[in-house]
Amino acid sequence: MSFVPGLYKIFDEILVNATDNKVRDPTMVTLRVDIDQAEGVIRVFNDGNGIPVEMHKEEGVYVPELIFGHLLTSSNYDDNEKKVTGGRNGYGAKLANIFSTSFTVETADSSTGKKLKQTWVNNMSKTVGDAQISSHKGKKDFTRVSFTPDLKRFKMDCLDDDVVGLLSRRAYDVAASSSCHGNGSLKVELNGERVPVKSFAQYVKLHDGLEPPAALEKLDDNWTVGVAPSDGTFTQLSFVNSICTSKGGQHVDAVAKKVCDFLAKAVKKKNKGQEVKPAFENIGLLPIFKKSTYVADASNVGEYQARLFAERGIRPTKRTS
Repeated sequence: MSFVPGLYKIFDEILVNATDNKVRDPTMVTLRVDIDQAEGVIRVFNDGNGIPVEMHKEEGVYVPELIFGHLLTSSNYDDNEKKVTGGRNGYGAKLANIFSTSFTVETADSSTGKKLKQTWVNNMSKTVGDAQISSHKGKKDFTRVSFTPDLKRFKMDCLDDDVVGLLSRRAYDVAASSSCHGNGSLKVELNGERVPVKSFAQYVKLHDGLEPPAALEKLDDNWTVGVAPSDGTFTQLSFVNSICTSKGGQHVDAVAKKVCDFLAKAVKKKNKGQEVKPAFENIGLLPIFKKSTYVADASNVGEYQARLFAERGIRPTKRTS
């Protein structure tokens, strides 16, 4: 399998933004991902609190327009703050807009009783008229982002099967990682059907060659750790704030060391003092799901995203036209 990292990245920015809303608003229960392969359109929907449909006092534009159509407008800049969401530095979703031929945001805000719809075209260079504002009388808020990636900029002719499969997998990842959070369940739908993952154990069963964890424990609202025996090869699945960290990192190493040290002491005690050298290779599966980052900050996950799924034979490639 091959994929274009840039296309994957802009999709993941929109998906992680939607997932982050669950952290901010525990009442969010639904996330939908729709990939129209024929038309080349991707849609991501989430319920829960919508984006405030009101004018920004300083910028003089509606808040959703500021978030999705103006660079460097994030609220996630403080490096001293422990991150529980994946967004960073005000680019994310705007990059999806910039690398799309069409980008539309729709949101309903019950606090103001308004709905907004705004469309940008030609790589965020212009809007299609002013933002459309209408009344919202219901109590259920939502946000929906629909975008058409500018495939020519990725040297692609279409959303091929490999790319669609990779993007679809992220819906399964989100369902699995959200099941480990402490703020209620999240129903994830892919192309109109619910993703069949309600627990981490179900997610593991979907991977060829991986057995359900022999031990799985939720340590707190920030950490869920599972361990299973191996065939002598270290394998890990991990997420930081719903972002897949397929190459691991300090968060994986820290827990793997603790597990190995504990097992080495237990074996030594059982074998009456026989020394055992701790080795990561003895751990077959070390999935770590973190809602907050303490060892690996959210600002560090970009290096992992650039090498996504490498250990599973998925390699980033440059497409030729």
